[in-house]
Amino acid sequence: MLTYLQAQENVVAVDDIESRRRKFDARPYAIANPEYAERPIFGQFRGHDNPELIMTLEPQPQVIVKTYASSMGYDPVELQQKTGIPVVVCNYGDFGKLRPALYQTLRTMGELLGKQTRAEEVIAFMEAQINDLRQRTADIPEKDRRSAFVGGVAFKGPHGYQSTEPAYPPFSFVNVENPAYDTGLSGKELRHSDVSKEKIMEWDPDYLFLDLSTLQMGDKAGGLYELRNDPAYRTLTAVTEGRVYGLLPYNWYTKNYGSILANAYFVGKVLYPERFNDVDPAAKADEIYTFLVGKPVFSDMQKMFLGHAFQPVQVN
Repeated sequence: MLTYLQAQENVVAVDDIESRRRKFDARPYAIANPEYAERPIFGQFRGHDNPELIMTLEPQPQVIVKTYASSMGYDPVELQQKTGIPVVVCNYGDFGKLRPALYQTLRTMGELLGKQTRAEEVIAFMEAQINDLRQRTADIPEKDRRSAFVGGVAFKGPHGYQSTEPAYPPFSFVNVENPAYDTGLSGKELRHSDVSKEKIMEWDPDYLFLDLSTLQMGDKAGGLYELRNDPAYRTLTAVTEGRVYGLLPYNWYTKNYGSILANAYFVGKVLYPERFNDVDPAAKADEIYTFLVGKPVFSDMQKMFLGHAFQPVQVN
């Protein structure tokens, strides 16, 4: 969020996830701003702040902004009491029902940092992309909508192909029939679910997408390995007819909103090419990343994920 607001210079410390460098990384903000890795550490990742470390920081932070305060990490009230530094709790939001919360967080942080104008620009940019995506496919009759399933979705780490997101935003933005959405799930579960292999076989969707975060599981495990080696998956129509495509992970140390938008344009291009004939997905991704995080980073992530992003994935 700070990066979206062009407030990198206001960051006086980071949690320890920023100093880790792995073979795979799908955090555009960190790729575009490697200087975060050099900042002092204030605590461990997933919200486990360390008041003692915070008290030693120089300069001292004037404010601590905390997300996911009710579900993980240090209690914000106790953190404020121990450090004497105001703690502002914000809802990280999403591109679904919590989009108003996302926009309120950008506005709140913009006010804290004197970045109100930039906050409104970011909100307007996100709305413009979502509206463009929806308008391109809004008049497609329900009977003509393509069906698709995305597997290998990350959730607090990598998973195999049965891991999905029933309310996958890129699908909803371009009117894709997502059979996983009709599993009767609700609330928090809509953001992540493991579905049975039998269900995927029963659905036999027109297209399959692979969240490339699953590559972290190695050469002998994960979604790509399963699609290539599991006899059941190999009978799926999309596999036999070569309609399997790689998507950038976006749930990587929570939601990277630019990757959600970039994935949506690629999904639209694959499923409804006539509606997206003016879109080069890689170029569009870099347009989005440049606006949000300051640099075009698609090629960096493409290299990390072995060239599978926004490409047909060879599973035969």
